[in-house]
Amino acid sequence: MDLQIAHLRTLQAIARHGSFSRAAQALNLTQPAVSMQVRHLERALGLPLLERIGKRAFPTRAGQLLLTHADRALRDLEAGVERVQGLRGVVAGRVRLGTSASISIYLLPPALRRFRARYPETEIVIVTGNAAEITRAVVANTLDVGIVSLPVRDRELAVTLFFRDKLVAIAPTEWGAPTWPPTPPTRSAAARQSRAAPRSRDRFASSRRRWPKTVDAPTLAGYPLILFEAGATLRRVIDGWFHRAGVAPRSPMDLGNTEAIKKLVEAGLGLSVTSWFSVKSEVRSGTLTAMRLTPALERQIGLVRRRDKPNTPALEAFVAALEELRRSLETRRRRAT
Repeated sequence: MDLQIAHLRTLQAIARHGSFSRAAQALNLTQPAVSMQVRHLERALGLPLLERIGKRAFPTRAGQLLLTHADRALRDLEAGVERVQGLRGVVAGRVRLGTSASISIYLLPPALRRFRARYPETEIVIVTGNAAEITRAVVANTLDVGIVSLPVRDRELAVTLFFRDKLVAIAPTEWGAPTWPPTPPTRSAAARQSRAAPRSRDRFASSRRRWPKTVDAPTLAGYPLILFEAGATLRRVIDGWFHRAGVAPRSPMDLGNTEAIKKLVEAGLGLSVTSWFSVKSEVRSGTLTAMRLTPALERQIGLVRRRDKPNTPALEAFVAALEELRRSLETRRRRAT
């Protein structure tokens, strides 16, 4: 039976992304080409390998069995190709990295660009998810390496501290008044204001922009908050900070996307607590204001790999590139403190 490697990779991509369209995008193929490759596999094996439920695609029992063996066979084949390329002095092969969306957006691009420039024969596959999903995938060997929030307790994994992530409170610059969000004045307050000496509009606008440089949990808990989704490691770190101060946010808005949180804060819908590295460009451009937390709050981010994971030339080079990034981030952090 002739099963083409490209068709097996297509099946892998559909199972990974849960969608024909997203798999096509990841493989740089058209969706009809992806569907045709799946049909070829199903005809060759005589059983359906995928089932569609709504817009999602899931492996059938036959598909799961095939993927189990195909994953192992393709990894062995990739390792063999990498070893042969190594005889030529060429670093080549595939590295599968799992991490959070925010780390992939705000921290990794410069390191990935340098790595690809040095090793153009390599292929980097990046999968985003929460810490639990990524660590499970590394344990299952469907990912080679993960960058996740700590702690990680899986015994199969070797964990190296990668980065200390400083958290800050962010606020909408245009709503920087201590009484934010604004409330209509009472009748008596309006009367007192009318009797008071007039104040220039410009001075009023500038006073509304003076957020404090630091903020504590009781003060922050008094504002409407937009926080990362409940259950995420980052949210647990933030909730723990409030809990240690004996306060709790009042019905915070939950979101699972850092960019969405920033946009809602910019729009004046609330304040948030998030990673400094994810907001520093907006703070420097003046679209957001950042306040240091007191007491200070950090989360630890670690590099995780299986303890028994053999090194390939591509993986060894990629881990070295991540170590270079780690040293650069640590140097910047020390200069900022």
